[in-house]
Amino acid sequence: MSAQKITSEKHYVSANSTRLLLLITVLLGLSACATPRDAEVPEIIKKEESEAYSQKLTIVAVGDIMLGGTARPELEKFGYDYPFANVESLLTGADITFGNLEGPLTHGGSSDVEKKYRFRSPPDKVAPALKRAGFDVVSLANNHTLDYGQQGLVDTMAALDDAGIAYAGAGLDASAARRAVVLTVNGSRIAFLAYSLTFPEEFWAGDSRAGTAFGHAEHVKRDVTKAGENADIVVVSFHWGREGTTELRDYQMVLGRAAIDSGAALVLGHHPHILQGIERYGKGVIFYSLGNFVFGSYSKTAQRSAIVSANFNNNELESIQIQPIDVNNINVVFQPVLLTGDESKDVIDHLNLLSNGLGVALQYQDGVGKILLTEGRTPIKKASK
Repeated sequence: MSAQKITSEKHYVSANSTRLLLLITVLLGLSACATPRDAEVPEIIKKEESEAYSQKLTIVAVGDIMLGGTARPELEKFGYDYPFANVESLLTGADITFGNLEGPLTHGGSSDVEKKYRFRSPPDKVAPALKRAGFDVVSLANNHTLDYGQQGLVDTMAALDDAGIAYAGAGLDASAARRAVVLTVNGSRIAFLAYSLTFPEEFWAGDSRAGTAFGHAEHVKRDVTKAGENADIVVVSFHWGREGTTELRDYQMVLGRAAIDSGAALVLGHHPHILQGIERYGKGVIFYSLGNFVFGSYSKTAQRSAIVSANFNNNELESIQIQPIDVNNINVVFQPVLLTGDESKDVIDHLNLLSNGLGVALQYQDGVGKILLTEGRTPIKKASK
């Protein structure tokens, strides 16, 4: 474990897809007068400082995490640390490690919302395992956080608080859900915001309703700008797009770029369960989908994913490393494996293909993909508005 990795303090759908796309298109154009009250000043979760101040820091990000479903029998047998055995050094070696936590950590709760899939995981086992694996902060902004209602969300937040893991993107009302969480590492303040643009809409928080932060364009711009006033680096997570497809929806590009234009350095996408393209835009980088990480299903679609290491120097994004991983649970049984050789290169080649026209050319070197952010950042492809 890196000396800089210090424990956090505790304070702190086809028809539906069409419907969602139409709804998002309308909401992107809503004026500020139609939005709920502004998010509050970001809550700050401090980390202990290392003795020697460093101007460099690394944020590691992974895809979807759900330690329930069909994974549960294996995890009950081998333990909840089992999924991270092959990748733990990457997770614990970073200054901050982030992932998208799908499904509540709860034994109780209920919901009347009609859904095909409902997930939950045991809070007393999952939250401590995530902390031991190196996770510092997670997004709760997704289409499973309210699978077991408000009680499930409350239990999740309590379990994460107890484990010392920060979270963003959900809360007891819209203001809380939109609030940034800020971690302090080596003198730098890093803010995280998270939004969900996925159904069911009953899961979206309201003025007096618990839920996830919906990604209204005006909210995103305002929240990122405000977070930047209280932090040196802003990271934004979106749960968006369509499951199982590499094709980007126009609103993904609109919102991702809006976040960067408002001051974010890094945008991290989730929900498609597979990798999507990467865009170099302005002073930042957009990962449209990181795919699955550890997800409790035997999906034949989710086979390859990646662990992203974003390296900052003087609070500026300097370079990115992309480590391909095997997440095909038929083979790895809920324990991601680092890919090497030709298998690793195939993933980087695939990402280059997906990122064609998005201003990114990954270099394959030493078994990983690399992006060096030392040259101009003019985007090539234009987003439809």
